[in-house]
Amino acid sequence: MIIEKIKGFELSFESSVKCFSPQFIDKGTLAMLSFVEFSADDKVLDLGCGYGVVGILAAKFTDPGNVFLIDIDETAVQYAQRNAEINGVPGVNVIVSNAFENLNETGFSLILSNPPYHTDFSVAKTFIEKGFNRLAVGGSFFMVTKRRDWYKNKLISIFGGVKIHEKDGYYIFEAEKRSSVYKNKSRK
Repeated sequence: MIIEKIKGFELSFESSVKCFSPQFIDKGTLAMLSFVEFSADDKVLDLGCGYGVVGILAAKFTDPGNVFLIDIDETAVQYAQRNAEINGVPGVNVIVSNAFENLNETGFSLILSNPPYHTDFSVAKTFIEKGFNRLAVGGSFFMVTKRRDWYKNKLISIFGGVKIHEKDGYYIFEAEKRSSVYKNKSRK
């Protein structure tokens, strides 16, 4: 059992060796969460939720029914659902999905992701491009990685700008949706 105090809440998580960071909460995730402010009226997407840390924390601040946790890995999703129950937020929406394939929801005020960044950029590219379309105008997209330039350039091309925070060797990207169309000037 992993026990961690995050933003004033003591949370407990069960995990598996099949999940990302099974013995402790990933430092990148904790770094990202240190820059996120949740509010009671948020609609939150934990994109690539793993065993549920981000979404479960979000559900402590807002209505659990407005929190969606998605992951392609069925084992991770099973643990996320179990951890939601352990932490008293069983009303969160936990969905097995390859990126956005099985998620019909839109209008998110927050999308948060710690993508698999040690592979090629295809997953992150999909998360950023499709995530933009799922955000409400004024919504924020947060992503944490150990790489900077590709993510910075991609987020600027889609969102028109990005704020970059650095903490514990990680880059935390924060982008706000300011309109309903891509900012990329090459698109018509």
